[in-house]
Formats: sequence, C-alpha cells, structure tokens
Amino acid sequence: MPQKTRTTAIVTGAARGIGAAIAMALARQGHDLALVDLDESATGATVDAVRALGVRAIGIGADVADAGSVEAAINHVANTLGPPTILVNNAGILRDNLLFRMSEPDWDEVMAVHLRGAFLMTRAVQRYQVERRWGRIVNLSSTSALGNRGQGNYAAAKAGLQGFTKTLAIELGPFGVTANAIAPGFIATDMLRTTAQRVGMSFEEFLDAAATEIPARRTGTPDDVAAAAAFFTSDDAAFVNGQVLYVAGGPKG
Repeated sequence: MPQKTRTTAIVTGAARGIGAAIAMALARQGHDLALVDLDESATGATVDAVRALGVRAIGIGADVADAGSVEAAINHVANTLGPPTILVNNAGILRDNLLFRMSEPDWDEVMAVHLRGAFLMTRAVQRYQVERRWGRIVNLSSTSALGNRGQGNYAAAKAGLQGFTKTLAIELGPFGVTANAIAPGFIATDMLRTTAQRVGMSFEEFLDAAATEIPARRTGTPDDVAAAAAFFTSDDAAFVNGQVLYVAGGPKG
C-alpha cells in the first residue's frame, strides 16, 4: 500500500515469528522501528534485517506487563527514534491446559501479557498519537477468541483484545487514531509448536491436519499476518477503525 506518513513504530513480541514479519513490513513502508521483546538480545537478528531496509531500528528489552518497564521503554523510543505513533501489540504467551488442570498462574500470566500488556503499551503511546492527531494501533487477537479447547485463558484474552480494540476506536477516533485487530488462524510459528506438543503431534503433522480444515487448504505464514498489519497502519486505512480481520484462510466470526 502507498504510504505517505513516515513515523516511528513499535512492535511488541518482535524477536521472531509474526512480530518480526510485521516489523519488516512496516520497515518496507519506511517507518523507523522499535522492536520490543522480553530479552533485548533476542531482537538482534530482526533489528539487523530492518536496518538493512534503510530505516532506523532499535531493540528494547521490556516486560509489557510491568508498568515501569513499559514507561521506560516508551520514553527510550521517543528520545531515540522520535514520538511513536504506530503501535502493534503482538506480544503473547501460551499456557494451554484444560480448565480443570489450569492453574491460577497459567490464567494470570496469559492475561497479564496479552491484556495488561496491550493496555499498558497503548496507554503509554496514545499520548503521542493524540498530541499529533494521527496514530495507528493494531492488536493481535486470534481465531481462538471464538473458543478453543484447552485454551480458556488464551481465548478469553484474545476475545478481550477485540473488545479493547473497539473501545479504543471509539475513544481515540476523534483524534485521528485508528485501532484495529488481526485475528490469525493457524500460522506456522514456533508458538504453534507448543500447541502441537500439547496434543501429542509433530509440528508437521499438526500443520497438515489443520490445513485439511481450512478452505484455502494451507496454514498461514507470518507474512500473511504482516500484510494485514501493513494495510491497517497505512494511510489507505484511514477510515477503517474498530475492525477485526480474521486472517485464517476461510470465514470466521
């Protein structure tokens, strides 16, 4: 998509997988990038790849569920790259289990990273967006928001992100800020390997089995999700607000 507005973008969970692919897509649009992950050193390869596209990039180690860590990270971005006006809340973890086996930490940790993390990051960034009367927020939900066996915590968190997104669209829309969500289906990432192990299948078997249930007859790639993020953050999406886009190879929702 043609991009007229160059700015500073932040992507959380950007060390690998979907987050890294989104960072690359935004770099191709000409944005400077802050790649946030729990371990700063893990972002190194993606930072190098982004810089090779001719934009500035930094890696930041931060716990998105910790308010102090988030505030320090956002201040560092603003002082180093300039005011951030694009935010992609992608950081996530899995703690899958059936309800009767799920521990309280399993529940709390997933809620903290997905929901509290998105809240803290968005609260910190929106002040720069509102001040400039322009911004883009993209939250990563999931088809699991519709319900998925063994993922009561993850499903609840991802459904919560959809409600959060729609509320952001209402509150921030008057200030030129859009908020949208992407709900990926089966995407071939390392995180999905954990799910395959949980159900007792090899990663390849798991993907093959999933593909038979998808109308497109394949599982997705991180680049499929990144393409959606690139659209939502573009100037062409200025009138697209509060939407949830299922990137799943078939109809959902």
